[in-house]
Amino acid sequence: MSYRIFVTSEAELDALESAIWYNEQSDGLGAKFLEALDIEIVYIKSNPELFAVKYKETRVAHVKRFPYGIHYIIETERIVILAILHTSRNPQLWKDR
Repeated sequence: MSYRIFVTSEAELDALESAIWYNEQSDGLGAKFLEALDIEIVYIKSNPELFAVKYKETRVAHVKRFPYGIHYIIETERIVILAILHTSRNPQLWKDR
């Protein structure tokens, strides 16, 4: 089955804030972070059930080369990305989204 990807506004903000932070650390690193996110989202789309359920129906896929998790749920026809969080952050943040 082919799923559509829906990214919540909170998850978009998570990604943008993280990319800005990475770019402040090293010019161009923010773009590499966003590219790594895109690659992982494509992988999630093609293998949505591969990643373990962490809380209720929420699954987490880890981004290669960056300490971030993509928190998502699978619905009937789409994958909803709820949050993109640093692995050291409190996981309670995404549970309320």
